Amino acid sequence: MAWTEDRVEVLTKLWAEGLSASQIAKQLGGVTRNAVIGKVHRLGLSGRAKPSNPSKKAARAKRPATPRARTTRAPSAPRKPRPAVAAAPPPPPPIEAKPMANGEFATILTIRDHMCKWPIGDPSTSEFRFCGRKTEDKDEPYCTAHSRVAYQPSRRRGGGVRALGPNPTRRRLK
Repeated sequence: MAWTEDRVEVLTKLWAEGLSASQIAKQLGGVTRNAVIGKVHRLGLSGRAKPSNPSKKAARAKRPATPRARTTRAPSAPRKPRPAVAAAPPPPPPIEAKPMANGEFATILTIRDHMCKWPIGDPSTSEFRFCGRKTEDKDEPYCTAHSRVAYQPSRRRGGGVRALGPNPTRRRLK
């Protein structure tokens, strides 16, 4: 659809009368509301003389004011904060690494699949080692105590804690 001089003239006249872009698009035919808005903007037409649909509502007759009987609510007791549901804290994990059969501690070179890989100490020092305790399964990276620290149970919206066992967030692929 091309904007001919005749169509632009009709658009300008209808816009000045206060018709909406949708109403103008219907009268022109073959043009969308957005096309009308774009053309009005490009022509630089000023605001409308009057709105297309006057929004004045008929004034209602006021009812005579009658005193209402006020109902008073009994004061409610102040709300008590709900006690936080706290799960029993897990036992603290072992701090010291368990020595291996030869008396040395597990290092990156000596750690095996069935051993806890919980790091203890600063990796940049010679005192760095791994926990080295036995894991429940060879696919598990940590012993039971360190698994409880590493894998916290997810919280539901109700605020409660799910009890799913030692590794509630760990998923196995088989």
